[in-house]
Amino acid sequence: MKIFLKAVSVCLLSTSIYSYAHAQQGQKITTSEILGERKEFYFDDNKVNELPIGFQSAFTGKGEPGHWVVKKIEHAPSADNVVEQTKLDDTDYRFPLLVLDGVSYKDFMAFVRFRTESGKVDQAGGLVFRYKDNNNYYVLRANALENNVRLYTVINGNRRQIGGKNTKVTPKEWHLLKVICKADKIQCFFENTKVIEVSDDTFDSGSVGLWTKSDSYTLFDDLLIQESK
Repeated sequence: MKIFLKAVSVCLLSTSIYSYAHAQQGQKITTSEILGERKEFYFDDNKVNELPIGFQSAFTGKGEPGHWVVKKIEHAPSADNVVEQTKLDDTDYRFPLLVLDGVSYKDFMAFVRFRTESGKVDQAGGLVFRYKDNNNYYVLRANALENNVRLYTVINGNRRQIGGKNTKVTPKEWHLLKVICKADKIQCFFENTKVIEVSDDTFDSGSVGLWTKSDSYTLFDDLLIQESK
């Protein structure tokens, strides 16, 4: 999976880089000058049973705070490690977060793969973006018990839905969530199919991370962020 992702990236970037450089009459440029910063997290170089390097645990709502660790499993999208939140608590308004440290993105594309394993109250996984703090951010989430994908703003700890789509979310299978942000335009994808598009300027920039709800036991892998310029 890692080889495939990187190969696709190289193919897509090479034409743009060549054209831009040609227009600039041979001036040397870098990929980041065209597209901005790119970060890829496969968690395979992280120590098992520890918090992944470069991330911080955060929490919104009530109940027990989350506990995020790296876990080795068979048949991960990019072998062999994934990230999981291991402290399960059936408090309904409970949202453990895992957020990337020291970054802030305004315009960007981000995606993550997730797999819901169990949960009586919820079986959900989400992608947090434009994260300001533990009570202020957007989250795009999919729920295997409800079979839907929804987009929320979280403002001062209060969640408000601003978009949604009913669609099958199969438990114990890997799925993809993706978001593209450009100014106040937010496009949301499930399995690379656009399911939500809104204009909202509540948050204009912030970090990116992972999200679960209540007693969801969910695995995550292949988090990628590509900044736009």
